[in-house]
Amino acid sequence: MAPGDLAYTVFGVGGGEAIDLAIKVARGYTGRQKIISARGGYHGHTGLALAAGDEKYYAPFGAALSGFLQIPFNDIAALRETLDGETAALIVETVPATFGIVVPDPGYLPEALKLCHQQGALQIVDEVQSGLGRTGRLWAVQHFGVEPDILVNGKGLSGGVYPITATCIRAELESVFHADPFIHISTFGGAEVGCMVALKMLEISSDPTFLAHVRDVATLFASEFKKLQEKYPALLMRLRQLGMMMGIEMVNEMCGPLFTKAAFEAGLLSVYANNDTSVAQFLPLLIVQQ
Repeated sequence: MAPGDLAYTVFGVGGGEAIDLAIKVARGYTGRQKIISARGGYHGHTGLALAAGDEKYYAPFGAALSGFLQIPFNDIAALRETLDGETAALIVETVPATFGIVVPDPGYLPEALKLCHQQGALQIVDEVQSGLGRTGRLWAVQHFGVEPDILVNGKGLSGGVYPITATCIRAELESVFHADPFIHISTFGGAEVGCMVALKMLEISSDPTFLAHVRDVATLFASEFKKLQEKYPALLMRLRQLGMMMGIEMVNEMCGPLFTKAAFEAGLLSVYANNDTSVAQFLPLLIVQQ
C-alpha cells in the first residue's frame, strides 16, 4: 500500500523511534551526516528525532547534536541553497501539524525530491500524523504525486489502540542491515497484538468508501466554517485544511490556548499548535458522522 518502491518495513512503538531509524538508515546508506529539517516542524521527543526539531524541545536537555540544520518549510530556494554533497536527507512532514497545519504548495514536495536526488540525498516524509486516511487519501503525499525514499507512519496505524509505528524504506536502503541484522532492534516493535490491530486498520483506512467519507465530511467542515467565519470575522482568519487534517487560524497567538481550554470545558478535544499558537488543531475522528 505504500507509495512507490517502499518494499521494506521496520516496526516500532513510537513516532520518535520510527524517525530515529529513518535518519539512521539515511546516514548509513549515504555515508553522510547532514540532516535538513523544516523550522517549526516536529518529529518526536527522542534522540535524532528531537535533534531534527526546534531548539526549544532539546535545549532544556543539552546542546544540539551536530549535523542538523533547519530551513523554512515550503521554501524551495532555501532548500536549493542548503542541499549539498554532504547531505544525507531532507526530513519533512507532508503537512506540519505542530507548525499549524501548513499545507505546502503543490510543487514543493516533488521539487524537493528532485533536488535531493540531484545531490545524492534522500527524502524522508513524516506521515505519523497526516497518513492513513487523515487527508482523504491513504497517504498525504498522494495529493502531491510524490514517492519518497522513506515514509514514516504511526498514530493511526492502530487507531490509538496499541503502540505501533512503521518506517517504510526503498528496497536498496535495506542493505544497511546486511552487515549486522541486529544493528537496529525494537523491544516491542512488530508485537503480535499490534500487528493484528494494524492489519485491520489498514483494511479500513484503504477502503475507497471510507476515504470518500473522509473527503465528504471535510467538505462539510469547510462550508460550515465559512458560516462561522462570516459570523466572527474579527476572530476567525481561515481554515487550514487538507481533508480532515485541519487547523483553525485565529487572530493572534493567545487564541489557540484559549480555544483549547474553552473547547475542553465544552467537551471537545482540540489541542493548539505548539509552534504556532494562533492555530487550534482540529482533527476529528475519521469515522465521525455528518
